[in-house]
Amino acid sequence: MSATHLAALARTPEPQLMLRRFLTLDAVVTGTNGVAYLVASGPLGRLFDVSSGLLLVLGVFLVLYAAAVGLLAGRPSPAALGVRAVVEANLAWAAVSFVALGLWLSPSTAGAVWVVLQALTVAGFAVLQWGALRARQGSSA
Repeated sequence: MSATHLAALARTPEPQLMLRRFLTLDAVVTGTNGVAYLVASGPLGRLFDVSSGLLLVLGVFLVLYAAAVGLLAGRPSPAALGVRAVVEANLAWAAVSFVALGLWLSPSTAGAVWVVLQALTVAGFAVLQWGALRARQGSSA
């Protein structure tokens, strides 16, 4: 993805702001997902045919992860090492989601679709964040 495409997505040509926006979007979406798992683990568990206990654990993890990503996004210049950690964690989450779907989980159709959609969304965040980090590093060279 080119810097021009990233700038259009972030609505700014400023790489630093672009990176912070993509991190913020990740934190908001992840946090919302985590809160939904916490407050509606029973209904979502029934809809997805997944253990509500698993959703509660994932909800706690996602809320904590979202807070960490939000803190990183709130820094005037997010550390490259921190951004790389977020990118790698997002890619790992996406990969584990697909592995879990194939090996461990037996969700309903709605649950399987949800797992795939959230994995693709998280992988998309990783791609956007990586591209924005590269754009930032290229602009400072």
